[in-house]
Amino acid sequence: MIEKIFSEFAAYAEREKLPIEAIAVGDEKKVFWEHHFVPDQPRNIYSHTKSFMSTAAGIAIGEGKLSLEDRLTDFFPEAVPGNASAAVPENASAAVPEDAPAALSEIRLKHLLTMSSGFGKPYLMGADRRAGTGMPDYMAYMLSRPVIQRPGAAFEYSTADSILAGRMVEKAVGMSLSQYLYEKLFSKMDICYPIWECCPQGHPIGGGGMFLSLKDMMKLGQLYLAGGLWKGERLVSADWTVQASGKQIENVKPGEEAGTDWWNCGYGYQFWRSPYPDSYRADGAYGQITMVLPQKGLVVSFQCPEYGNFSVKKEVHERIFSLL
Repeated sequence: MIEKIFSEFAAYAEREKLPIEAIAVGDEKKVFWEHHFVPDQPRNIYSHTKSFMSTAAGIAIGEGKLSLEDRLTDFFPEAVPGNASAAVPENASAAVPEDAPAALSEIRLKHLLTMSSGFGKPYLMGADRRAGTGMPDYMAYMLSRPVIQRPGAAFEYSTADSILAGRMVEKAVGMSLSQYLYEKLFSKMDICYPIWECCPQGHPIGGGGMFLSLKDMMKLGQLYLAGGLWKGERLVSADWTVQASGKQIENVKPGEEAGTDWWNCGYGYQFWRSPYPDSYRADGAYGQITMVLPQKGLVVSFQCPEYGNFSVKKEVHERIFSLL
């Protein structure tokens, strides 16, 4: 039945020249069906990367190396304004200087993962990075930004929050984010060491720039559908898959009704909640999406052209989900 639904949709998409490059559907163990409208190859999955970074954070938390309550400035006191020249031993915790803004010292990992750091603006998005914003040190740049909201008070989508969270993971585990994910996840899931955009200092961007094929991108959704198990081996705790994919913060704009749109159903730890029963997704620019539908026991992944109006692509996705 699933194969028939998607085969018919693929034929329709071909006829109508819909803006979609590949689709796959499966459960936690296998891929039932996939179709490629263009040659299959690793490609930029943009902010879908954020959900992989969050998974790295969850693994580190499970290992006792990191906590949701950890403070950003305790990990990087040398980057706090007024303390840049302080000699701080590697991996040491240090108090935030008295002249640093009090709100800065209240930013915790949980705030970065829920896009509620308090910086209140979308920093270090793709266009900003390409323009050289924040060079050469993204950490120092962000810790010099004003904190205009109480951390944890409001959702404001910003790739900078993801970048900072990724840096906290690296500091906690003592290796690069890419190496840690490869050792803990990718090597066990038959995912090759990916091409990954890095910051000017060589740190993988926790908020984007990872290159994966459709099925490798989809494996993250399969892992979460299985509660953190992969072929019988536990790679991430079941508790983390529930926390990360569940609603941790509201993201409704003034005047909107919650749950009426893809963008206002709530946000987890770098996962978006979706307007289908108990569903959530990893979501990258231009339509690089892995949707998890636990009630149906399905994972559906899409890759789309890196241009165009996403509202059109959203209609394509909604048409598919209406068939399931």
